Amino acid sequence: MGPSHPPDLTPSIGKTRRIRRRLPLFSLALATALFASGCGGTERSASLSADPSAPAPSAGGYPLTVTNCGVTTVYERAPRRAATLSQHSTEVMLALGLEKSMVGTAYLDDRILPEYEAAYQGIKVLAKEFPSYETLLSVEPDFVYGGFSSAFSEKDGRGRDVLTKAGIQSHLNIESCAAGNPVTMARVDEEVRTIGKIFGVSDRAEQQVTTMRGVLDGVNQKVGGVDPVKVFVYDSGDKTAFTAGGVGIGNEMIKLAGGTNIFADLGKVFGDVSFEQVAERAADVILIYDYGDTPLETKKKFLLANPALKDVPAIKNKRFAVLPLSSTVLGIRVPAAVESLARQLHPDRFA
Repeated sequence: MGPSHPPDLTPSIGKTRRIRRRLPLFSLALATALFASGCGGTERSASLSADPSAPAPSAGGYPLTVTNCGVTTVYERAPRRAATLSQHSTEVMLALGLEKSMVGTAYLDDRILPEYEAAYQGIKVLAKEFPSYETLLSVEPDFVYGGFSSAFSEKDGRGRDVLTKAGIQSHLNIESCAAGNPVTMARVDEEVRTIGKIFGVSDRAEQQVTTMRGVLDGVNQKVGGVDPVKVFVYDSGDKTAFTAGGVGIGNEMIKLAGGTNIFADLGKVFGDVSFEQVAERAADVILIYDYGDTPLETKKKFLLANPALKDVPAIKNKRFAVLPLSSTVLGIRVPAAVESLARQLHPDRFA
C-alpha cells in the first residue's frame, strides 16, 4: 500500500512508537497546535513545600491497603507531596480538589480543562514530557501518580520498585493494566474513588462520580435505543492502522455514544490492523484521535486518498468524528467525550 500513498502525507502519518503512551504504546502525533500547546513550559514553578491546609485523612480511613496493577501499597495517611505524570492523572487530582497536595506535574497532551487552569498554575511543571528520576526526586514527592505504564519506566530509572525503595508510594491508572479485561465506565468510577480514598477525600470522589454519571445519563436519554453506527477508530499509521481494540475505555465510549467499534474483537487496548481489514468491516464513521504534530486535515486527506478505503461508506460520505487524545483515556473527561461523540454520531438526536 505504501507506494500508492500521497508522497507528502506518508512520512507524517507513519507511526513512531514512542514510549510515553498506552499499551501498545502510541505512535504518530495527530493533533492540531491548539491541543498540543498545553504544557505551559517548564519555567513555571511553585513552592516545594506542600500546603499545610492539604486534605486531612478521613477518620478511620487509615491504614488503607490498595492493590494497584500488581503493586500493593499500605497508606498510613494521605499523601502530602504528590507528583502526577500525565494529563489524566493530573486532572483526576484537580477534579478532587487536591492541588494543595501536589508538588509537581508533567506531560500534558492538551490544555488543562478551563475549570482547573487556575489550580494548575500553582503547581510546578517538572518537565514537558517525563522528568528524569533526579528531577522527580528534587520535589521530594511521597506519591507519584502515573497515567501510562511508561511513567514508571524501569529503563529510565522511574520503576515503581525503585520509587518504593526511595520511600515514595505510587499509583498507575488502571487502564494500563487492563490485562484483557474490558475497561468499562465502572472502572472510571473505581479509579476516581480509589484516588479519593488514598487522599482521604472519598466524599469529593463520590460527588465527581455522581456528576460524571449525570452526564452519561443525559446522553443515554438522547441515544438510547438508536441503531448503532459502525465506527472505525484511527489513531495513526500508514502501512497499517493503529486502532482501538475492545479492551480500553475507547471501546466503551463508542458503545455509550450509540456506536459499535468495528474492531471490538481485538483483545487489546490498541493494536495494528490492515487497511484491507478496515475496508472489509465497512465503517459508517471514522473516529480520529487527534493529538500531537500532524494537523487533523492531513489525517483526513490521507484516509480519503487511501485506495484500500475507497468503498468504505465513511470515506464515500466523508463522515468523520474527532476526539482529542486526552478525552479517550480513562479519566474525568470520558463523560463529556461520550456526549461529544454521540452528537457527532447521532446529530439528529441533539437537534
